[in-house]
Amino acid sequence: MIEKEKIKVIIDTDPGQDDAAAIMLALGSPELDVLGLTVVAGNVPLNLTTRNALMVCELSGRLDIKVFSGAKGPMTGPQVTAEHAHGKSGLDGPDIFEPSIQLEPQYAPDFIVETLLNERSKTVTLCPIGPLTNVALALEKNPTIATHIDKIVLMGGGYFAQGNITPSAEFNIFADPEAAKIVFSCGAPIVMMPLDVTHKVLTTRARIQQLASIGNPASEALVKMLTFYSRYNSKKFGNDGGPLHDPTTIAWLINPDLFKGKKCNVEIEIKSDLTRGSTVIDWWEVTNRPKNALVINEVDSDGFFELLTERVSNLK
Repeated sequence: MIEKEKIKVIIDTDPGQDDAAAIMLALGSPELDVLGLTVVAGNVPLNLTTRNALMVCELSGRLDIKVFSGAKGPMTGPQVTAEHAHGKSGLDGPDIFEPSIQLEPQYAPDFIVETLLNERSKTVTLCPIGPLTNVALALEKNPTIATHIDKIVLMGGGYFAQGNITPSAEFNIFADPEAAKIVFSCGAPIVMMPLDVTHKVLTTRARIQQLASIGNPASEALVKMLTFYSRYNSKKFGNDGGPLHDPTTIAWLINPDLFKGKKCNVEIEIKSDLTRGSTVIDWWEVTNRPKNALVINEVDSDGFFELLTERVSNLK
């Protein structure tokens, strides 16, 4: 039997407890070859998101993963962070420590460009799960990389669910709408995980207990992270547990049958004071604008958490 080729992935991230869950899911999945983590400012400033990414790799027992620091803020406009949801460290919950893993010296957007040009064309998937600044900067530096990308599987935006940082905008897109506009217009295939689907993936007490039963260092840290994170989200949304946004991107890569959606045109609003950062999704096909993204809106949430629990148990 011919062994199936691994999916090569660059995860662009701003950890964040849900980012940590996404990274752990990826590192515990043998189908994926994680070429590197590129880090961007987002949930907290860059010095903290970078440390957090290194910390998650160490907690996962993956000291081999390369981590690259990138953009300190958005392409234009003021920086937006989310300590209100993630805590001052960005990973509140477990004990914070200084990782032993060393940061790579290369600038994250340069690593993205170099990797896409050096690997066989259309064999590398980008998984941005924070603001899209690093990916946009890479596309600005060398627009030809868009034709080398296999696909971009991103967490961001919302339509029926609208926004979580403003009434009309989701955090990752709102944090750098100009970058999002560049990415959505680059021509590469895009799979979009908006709030419409991530709000259906809830960290209930029973699901957190399943993760706790694993008992390895990664799961123990993740349970503490998600317990902290769920407390904020449960109060905000009135549910047992909060949305676990970012790992949906990785889960789709591993098992797309867990999800449903349809191809739509997605445009990014960058001018309006009221709706800046909103993702205008032509769900009902009322325009003639070209379809540029597969927009996901349904998920088998039990299947998702079974996958997450299984793969976190693979970590040592």
